[in-house]
Amino acid sequence: MSVVIHHNPDCGTSRNVLNFLRLAGYDPHVVLYLEEGWTRAQLLALFAAANLTPREALRVRRSPAEELGLTDPEVSDEALLGAMLEHPILVNRPIVCTPLGVRLCRPSETVLEIIERWPDGPVFKEDGGMVLDAEGRRPD
Repeated sequence: MSVVIHHNPDCGTSRNVLNFLRLAGYDPHVVLYLEEGWTRAQLLALFAAANLTPREALRVRRSPAEELGLTDPEVSDEALLGAMLEHPILVNRPIVCTPLGVRLCRPSETVLEIIERWPDGPVFKEDGGMVLDAEGRRPD
């Protein structure tokens, strides 16, 4: 299995994760899910593999979730899935799949849990936050 990232190039966290993967020597398959959309089976499989519910995967910030009434706790998982299929932006990102697992990589350094090799340090996020120090270790 190769490394797959479900990516939104307009998202800083998603850009950070893609950069970390490339710095670590991976050539990930990039899925531009906002263009390609989702299938029901794909979302269900990703959520199951990442141990997420549709509610946990729902992106509320900078999405139409509130306007669509999806933040109401009474909204069913089935309704959330339907909305995510219609509006792919409702799925939080990036979701990364590797041989070590599937994760919603928020914060971006979560990706380190599912890759075998890490980038050489130091590594920083776009906002300047350190992810790995000069010795390739996570800062305290």
